Amino acid sequence: MGVSFDLFGTLVTADRPSDPAAAVATELEKRDVDVPDDWADAYAEPHVDAPEGAEVPLPAHVSHALASREVSYEHNAVRRAVVAAFDPDVETRAGARAAVDAALERGPVAICSNCSVPELVGRTLVRSAFDRDEFDAIVTSVGCGWRKPAPEIFELTAAQLEVDLDRLVHVGDDSRTDGGVEAVGGTALLLEEHPLETIPSRLATVAESEKS
Repeated sequence: MGVSFDLFGTLVTADRPSDPAAAVATELEKRDVDVPDDWADAYAEPHVDAPEGAEVPLPAHVSHALASREVSYEHNAVRRAVVAAFDPDVETRAGARAAVDAALERGPVAICSNCSVPELVGRTLVRSAFDRDEFDAIVTSVGCGWRKPAPEIFELTAAQLEVDLDRLVHVGDDSRTDGGVEAVGGTALLLEEHPLETIPSRLATVAESEKS
């Protein structure tokens, strides 16, 4: 059995900008990028024609938004601005440490997270009660190109854990996204039904059912 955990809202609480467009604009201006007057509109518009379920990295979206207003900038300014705009305070959720410890006793463990901001998952883990090296794999949508519930992100997670899809258990807080693991034959443990404090016992139950 392999276990993957959603990160944001499941293992940790991380604050996010109340106005992402404004936060990005502030960081762009710090890097001498001319922010257009209608930036809020440019930020809200779709600029990349991506396949259904694909992740569009936020720096790519911002770059295209600026280009749509004919704004130029120096190399890497956009990526650095986006990373700086999403620099959260992080709190490890009650029960998260015990849930991950219980999973580690059962087999390989991964993070499987939707996140369009480069480096954010790594920086979040550094500020949490977890060590990045505890996890056998860290799969992010910005890294693999697919967002949960797309089958591809769960398939990659199972492959990196070296388990069959029907032996992948995914723990998350969002039935719409995290529940997608069931479409590829895995097991979803959703926090609305199974609070973090109950995950150790639920994993034990799943492990016993696999033996029978």
